[in-house]
Amino acid sequence: MLSYEPGMLVRSLAGHDKGKLYIIIEERDQMLLLSDGKIRTMERPKAKKVMHVQLIKEKLEEKEMTDISIRSFIKKYQKEHM
Repeated sequence: MLSYEPGMLVRSLAGHDKGKLYIIIEERDQMLLLSDGKIRTMERPKAKKVMHVQLIKEKLEEKEMTDISIRSFIKKYQKEHM
């Protein structure tokens, strides 16, 4: 079974946001609270079922996650891997 931890990068597999990258803010039962730092901020995270995301083996290693650090991490990942 996969371990979902705050700060890990995930890709949406279903819904209108399919293909979009998010950072995990929190895990609740079979739901994840996700943020992209732009539309889905830390204050307004997106709730998504675990089965609707793909875990990417990258992690934001900051003690305090902010919208700015999330945006820059996702942008850096996209630059290197896409």
